[in-house]
Amino acid sequence: MSKLPPAVLNVDGKSVELPVYAGTQGPSVIDITKLYNETGYFTYDPGFMSTAACESKITFIDGDQGILRHRGYDIAELAEKSDFLEVCYLLLNGDLPNAEQKKKFDHTVTHHTLVHEQLQFLYRGFPRRAHPMAIMVGAVASLSAFYHDSLNIHCEKERELAAFRMIGKMPTLAAMSYKYSIGQPFVYPDNSLSYSENFLHMMFATPCEKYKVSKTLADAMDKIFILHADHEQNASTSSVRLTGSSGANPFACIGAGIASLWGPAHGGANEAVIDMLLEIGDESRIPEYIAKAKDKDDPFRLMGFGHRVYKNYDPRASVMRKTCHEVLDELGMHDEPLLKIAMELERIALEDDYFVQRKLYPNVDFYSGIIYRAMGIPSQMFTVLFAVARTVGWISQWKEMIGEPNQKIGRPRQLFTGSTPRPYVDLGKR
Repeated sequence: MSKLPPAVLNVDGKSVELPVYAGTQGPSVIDITKLYNETGYFTYDPGFMSTAACESKITFIDGDQGILRHRGYDIAELAEKSDFLEVCYLLLNGDLPNAEQKKKFDHTVTHHTLVHEQLQFLYRGFPRRAHPMAIMVGAVASLSAFYHDSLNIHCEKERELAAFRMIGKMPTLAAMSYKYSIGQPFVYPDNSLSYSENFLHMMFATPCEKYKVSKTLADAMDKIFILHADHEQNASTSSVRLTGSSGANPFACIGAGIASLWGPAHGGANEAVIDMLLEIGDESRIPEYIAKAKDKDDPFRLMGFGHRVYKNYDPRASVMRKTCHEVLDELGMHDEPLLKIAMELERIALEDDYFVQRKLYPNVDFYSGIIYRAMGIPSQMFTVLFAVARTVGWISQWKEMIGEPNQKIGRPRQLFTGSTPRPYVDLGKR
């Protein structure tokens, strides 16, 4: 962070100099830390659209240019050349591992996949029809009740242990939430499998017969995890940082992130894609729904197209598009009715001037929803898989925040528009 000439604010006849800092990339920032003390004013920024809440070295996004980088590495290159655990190491430690470091890291994560046996009784306290995300919020936060030796946030070794535990156990907890919802027995982790293979095995294996994990599907799941690993200061990451700023234990912080992710405006977008495809119902109705999408007075919106951050093409979508077609080829599902609707919508969005001019391209949620559907993963599990992938990003951001020398508890201000002082009226006189 380098210092630039200050910005000057004139307010109430008073001139105030505010420090300006430049990062290595992206917009510079005006430091308003002392604004209230010097002027008596707060800033007002609903949704934090123009506010940098922290300094970070982890993820860089340029939405106008369609850029997403982790620690300086382009997301497409990471998805093509790395596996998910290598990206986890990068996010947590700042650099890609060498062969020995990667072997040790993979081994450590793998040997933290097993969860405490008592956790199965927590699951059994939920109705079978409970949404898996409701279970995940409780299950992840409850890890603090089982693992007391990794709750001291001021101890580096305990913070590292907590990180390994959450990255390792999230696929197990996610698969357990699915198995519970369909009434099947839990499947224990298999340490001979890779991270993504192990997850699919726990999802779809049963004690009755051997289950062989498809390499194509495991590779696709690994890419999905990589593409969702971190995304800068989004709602759930900000929730993790804000919760962590109070000194809360890491398991509680990740539970807060999962709760935020559950919102349909955040992690539920790929589930909404499938709901949209079900609403369209048949290829013959696509022109009708395209017309509705173009009608500004119609409330219908095409889900999975465009992105709040990316005003160009979502850089994750091109990787996901290739992976999507590989999965459909592997499973021979191009003729499945719902997926045929999706592929026709994709074709139209990439060719129709209305969508091209407005840059309403298919985004990562569009393709991930299709892949999950083809794999046989129910829509209520989509956001759970998002949480499995994003856990490493949350942990990396939490770890970075804990290490900041000027770290303080988060305390946003407000513009109060309620009642002014008024006298109390006794009950009998109201």
